[in-house]
Amino acid sequence: MWLFHAMCNSNRRLDGKTVIVTGSNAGIGKVTVEDFYKRGARVIMACRSKSKAEEARDDIKKTCQNSTQTGEIVIVELDLTSIQSINECAKKLVAEEEQINILVNNAGIMFAPEGRTEDGFEMQFGSNYLGHFLFTLRLLPKIIKSAPARILNVSSVAHNFLWGNLAIDDLNWEKRKYNEKQSYYQSKLCNILFARELARRLKDAKIDGVTTYSLHPGVINTELLKHFDSAYFRGMHWLFTRIGGLFFKSPLQGAQTTIYCAVDENAGKESGQYYAECALKCSSAKANRMGDAKALWDITWKMVGLPSDYDPFDASEI
Repeated sequence: MWLFHAMCNSNRRLDGKTVIVTGSNAGIGKVTVEDFYKRGARVIMACRSKSKAEEARDDIKKTCQNSTQTGEIVIVELDLTSIQSINECAKKLVAEEEQINILVNNAGIMFAPEGRTEDGFEMQFGSNYLGHFLFTLRLLPKIIKSAPARILNVSSVAHNFLWGNLAIDDLNWEKRKYNEKQSYYQSKLCNILFARELARRLKDAKIDGVTTYSLHPGVINTELLKHFDSAYFRGMHWLFTRIGGLFFKSPLQGAQTTIYCAVDENAGKESGQYYAECALKCSSAKANRMGDAKALWDITWKMVGLPSDYDPFDASEI
């Protein structure tokens, strides 16, 4: 267990607030749901597997059975590898929820073998970044109307390991030989650039009260490590979970920066920044290339099929 880690010390309550956490049936996502639930929030678990989400929800409620002033946990089905699923889930949430105060884009896969989503996107690019881009923009009018609100992208320090800058001309891995590690690093860089560009566009649209964040949770011993054997060598997964696990964070420790960005009062004064260990950090130079951030936004918009006349910053009809 990692000995050197920061903890979110904020006691802020979330009574009357609605929070969405993607990929929240396990790992740091599950811990994040539990924390928000204890703070009194209405927490929506947006997960691909309803049965796994229900099992996680029941486990959280059992763990918190002696806690007072807990909130509510709701489950919605969301498959971030399916544009249809994303659009349907977002439409349901916008129609049925009175407000959305915090969105945590937490779901992700790591070092997955080459594969494609049902819409033809490279799997890690699709599930870690592309799906969250579409989900966020479909929810954004409701989030704006619910301000003050926060949007969090769980990224990784691993974005530093990407060879060169973002390959704007081949985001979908159609021209290059697939590399599962580089694909993962690219998706995490996209998460940071998305948070930066969204913050810039919110400012340009003169929208106050909606802040964005990207963050590195730390190296955590979770099921994300399951593809390590194929990415490195046979036995690597065992090595990391048995020996390396002594130096990894627990899911509870790994969730702290997410919780900090979601609830801390000082973090609420900032937008578009990158965090680790519950503090503002400097990201890599490639994560500060605003030209890449804009180009990524424009290309992604077309990839996910958003209409040219759709304005995610217009909350007037919500």
